[in-house]
Amino acid sequence: MKIAFQTLATPNWSWAHTLSEAKRMGYDGIELRGIDGEMYLPRARPFLPENIEQTLIDIERSGLEICCLDASSSFHDPDKLAQAIQEGKDYIDLAVQLKVPYIRVFGDLVPQTDSRAAVVARISTALTELGQYAEGKQVTVLLETHGDINNYQIIQEILAAASSSALGLLWDFGHPFFNKEDPEVTYRELAPYIKHTHVKDAKILPLGHELCLIGEGDVPVAEMIHILKRNHYDGWLSLEFEKKWYPDLLDEPEVSLPAYMAYVKGILA
Repeated sequence: MKIAFQTLATPNWSWAHTLSEAKRMGYDGIELRGIDGEMYLPRARPFLPENIEQTLIDIERSGLEICCLDASSSFHDPDKLAQAIQEGKDYIDLAVQLKVPYIRVFGDLVPQTDSRAAVVARISTALTELGQYAEGKQVTVLLETHGDINNYQIIQEILAAASSSALGLLWDFGHPFFNKEDPEVTYRELAPYIKHTHVKDAKILPLGHELCLIGEGDVPVAEMIHILKRNHYDGWLSLEFEKKWYPDLLDEPEVSLPAYMAYVKGILA
């Protein structure tokens, strides 16, 4: 398994600093969710047409891999569906340029004003369009276990209804567990789809959860990694540490990234 971190953990780092620090800390790769202050990656400075050639050189020289591009696309809202699909296509195009194997999208919610069946159909139709757009481009579109799309039953419904060879699943360790789904069940039921992971930890509180450093919360992270290891998963263990969204709650990357590396290496050893 390879170790990466998502750039939500490093919201104030420049592109150059992100590459240099990831290499120095011994990471295998980086997952991109915003860079240089720009959350929409196709508009980020390193990936503009005039900079993309140098960016590819910088990535190669670093010895790192960019493992996934994380879009904000979600497909539950019919009024924003076309925009979300176009964003997904823009990310697929950028992934082709950067030789990145995955883009991430969301489902994401089941609004009270809509039926579950209608939402499942809408999400699966959007995934089909994006998957078919990605086919033949060496890019796979990953649906993340997130929001209301956080249990194996609804995910199976969505992916069974979608039609493309370029679709898969990103297993976020947090959301199914927050929904009280046993990790063994999550993996057993969704294993054929799982291509990538987000590793996170949180303290479970009476009214929800509070994110924290890996190993300091209640999410059975070690158990989940051992499940993957037993089943010969050889993909990425990517830290999702949402410093961007919770700047006053979460530690700086100079603390969170070395802590994660030490924790995961200890488990894998």
